[in-house]
Amino acid sequence: RATPQNIVIGGAAGAAPPVLGWAAATGEVHAHALVLFAIIFVWTPPHFWALAIDRCDDYAKADIPMLPVTHGIEFTRTQVLLYTILLVAVTLLPFATGMSGWLYLVGALVLGGIFLGYAVRLKWRPVPGLPMRTFGYSIVYLMGIFTLLLVDHYVVVGLL
Repeated sequence: RATPQNIVIGGAAGAAPPVLGWAAATGEVHAHALVLFAIIFVWTPPHFWALAIDRCDDYAKADIPMLPVTHGIEFTRTQVLLYTILLVAVTLLPFATGMSGWLYLVGALVLGGIFLGYAVRLKWRPVPGLPMRTFGYSIVYLMGIFTLLLVDHYVVVGLL
């Protein structure tokens, strides 16, 4: 609450459960657990900043220093786009590290392309309601990424 980077800092707390669960289940912190952490950590800013753009006036009235309040909506739109680009790159790590296969890679690229489409429109062609549609899609996106990880691991491996 003390800084406009509150979402980035808070993202670490939100991204910790996969690491904690992995450690509890296996007794170690594996690099794959850190990949899951990275996905959620990098996903958090574009997810919440899309919402914050829509609710900017509410955050200002409550004196909460969200990025669109402290740095403006245009700056925040740029940050959403940059973090979404980084997110798409980070979601390639499960494939790059051997944690997942081709099914995941194709699905992650499709989901990421859609998210990038939202972020690009939010930056260069904003229209009323788009920030909340971007926020809503970001939830579907994260669920899709983790569903792809499970399906790729359990269904594809089961078929082999």
